[in-house]
Amino acid sequence: MAKTARTGLVLSAGATLAALVSACGGAPPSAANGTPAGPITVTASDSACQVSATSAPAGNLTFQIANHGTKVTEFYLYGAGDRIMGEVENIAPGLTRRLIVEVADGGTYQTACKPGMAGAGIRGPFTVTGGAAKGTDANAQLAEAARGYARYVASQTGAFADETRKFAAVIKAKDVAAAKSQYARTRIYYERIEPVAAKFGDLDPAIDVREADLQPGQRFTGFHRLEKDLWVTGLQPDSAAIADRLVADVTALGQKASALQLSALDLANGAKSLLDEVATGKITGEEEAFSHTDLSDFQANVDGSQGAIQALRPVLAQRNPALVSTLDARFAAVQTLLDAQRTGDTFKLYTDLTQDQIKKFAASVDALSEPLSKVAEVVAH
Repeated sequence: MAKTARTGLVLSAGATLAALVSACGGAPPSAANGTPAGPITVTASDSACQVSATSAPAGNLTFQIANHGTKVTEFYLYGAGDRIMGEVENIAPGLTRRLIVEVADGGTYQTACKPGMAGAGIRGPFTVTGGAAKGTDANAQLAEAARGYARYVASQTGAFADETRKFAAVIKAKDVAAAKSQYARTRIYYERIEPVAAKFGDLDPAIDVREADLQPGQRFTGFHRLEKDLWVTGLQPDSAAIADRLVADVTALGQKASALQLSALDLANGAKSLLDEVATGKITGEEEAFSHTDLSDFQANVDGSQGAIQALRPVLAQRNPALVSTLDARFAAVQTLLDAQRTGDTFKLYTDLTQDQIKKFAASVDALSEPLSKVAEVVAH
């Protein structure tokens, strides 16, 4: 699921935020050895995104986001060109979530809250000073984890490009039955590595934007445009051109991903982000609004999350073996529910699920999300 929208900067400073406001405009209260002494707090509401510091020394940055609004929100740290340095999604009203992100290079960044999980968000400037050694440079296990996951991403982007070309070919041949059959199996490679794809802000919406998330003036392209053509409107005069652009965008994604240097914290945050994708898009049936093939995406998100955890497994097993056991058990519980909905090599349509089955999926994903949210902290220390 890709989400884009207008940019805005809206700040409010109510009396209850006075303590936070007093800390704005500088570094966290104290810092030593390049690491803030405590988390940078973010107070989010439906109209404000109050960050307690606007600068920090390079290294592992911890943001603690409290949602005081009425809408589910997200928090992002962006680099140049809207590259996502780190994100945390699905922060329900009243909840507090933590994001730990490695920023080794000094420079200008942006923070953003996204009430309603849409749009460019409520943004503010954020400066990182100095420089810091990357975790993968200082720790051989973290370095191997990043290399292992890079190999996984390369395998997925390669297969994704191959399958997308096949999908585009049957679209251009106007073979609707073959295109419908190819659709879900093509998307699984994207859904497994979506946090990596999301780092390239221009490509993610081009490939995966949903019609419901389109912003004024934004063209509807990518998989979901073709999904609508296949299941709702019939192929359109520009469907072949949309398919060609999809191939070009997917090819560009593979090229950019191959040059991306991921940190171990990227893996940890990505594993959690994929479960957030399940919670916000697949369990609700909003992702595949026309084909209703949401469970295929759901499985791919779980596969991708497990892929990241597998790469980190030696580190986690050494630092917190109990967490590894919990993760294994809860991944298995989610998989058991998914396996029960298999029909051959695919899944039941979302519209064929009962409300009781959807509730069980939601509870199981929530149970897995809780230990996944602890992985970044273990990796950071």
